[in-house]
Amino acid sequence: MSTVLITGATSGLGRYVAFELVRSGHTVLAHGRDPGRTEQLVTELRTEGAAEGFVADLASLAAVRKLGAEVSAAHPSLDVLVNNAGVGAGPRGSGRELSADGHELRLAVNYLAPVVLTRALLPALRAGAPSRIVNVGSAGQAPLDFTDPELTRGYSGTTAYVRSKFALAAHTFTLAEELAAQDISVNVLHPATYMDTTMVREAGVTPWSSVADGAAGVLALVTRESGSGRYFDGTSPARAHEEAYDEGVRRRLEKVTEQLLRV
Repeated sequence: MSTVLITGATSGLGRYVAFELVRSGHTVLAHGRDPGRTEQLVTELRTEGAAEGFVADLASLAAVRKLGAEVSAAHPSLDVLVNNAGVGAGPRGSGRELSADGHELRLAVNYLAPVVLTRALLPALRAGAPSRIVNVGSAGQAPLDFTDPELTRGYSGTTAYVRSKFALAAHTFTLAEELAAQDISVNVLHPATYMDTTMVREAGVTPWSSVADGAAGVLALVTRESGSGRYFDGTSPARAHEEAYDEGVRRRLEKVTEQLLRV
């Protein structure tokens, strides 16, 4: 059975997926931001199977790098990374927020953190090959404005969210190409629309679907061979925003990403 790291595992989709995997015999490495909630989750998971907890605030890139180092030290060989943790659009009318490093918060947590964590874990994923990276994205995607990637002008939480998810999708396709020869698959999915999560309720939206609905697609990508460099809507192959496939756009995104990570 696989060893699977799930970020944002203490609630919502991540929590549901963690329990489904541990009950199936997988070892779950559960990440959370809050030490108490993470410890409680691991206690509950261990009544069903093998689990370990890791704590980090993904709004801090230093904390993300430390998380990668801690996981790698404990598990030099890793089978699956599920980049699930994210920040939603926020309450209607809420203002622009910054991460610990001064980045726009949604871009930092939904995009920069997965990029940095994945890089930190690549040696462990190579050791675990054939291994898998599953990025939890969204059908809500809009291209970045490369002249203002941190959305300092005309800010809205929804715009920040959909741009961060576009970036994650586009990066997924680039990374899949880079890792194709290393037997590491990289895919991105929209789990389900307006799941019953804190993120959705905080935005003032009445949930349309359950976390169980969304978990099906994540579990499929974790446990089945699904190719690489693909976008899924739930369990069904689909198309991301067309610009996410554009090589010129993806090259510009990688350049901007490197600039942001140096700040």
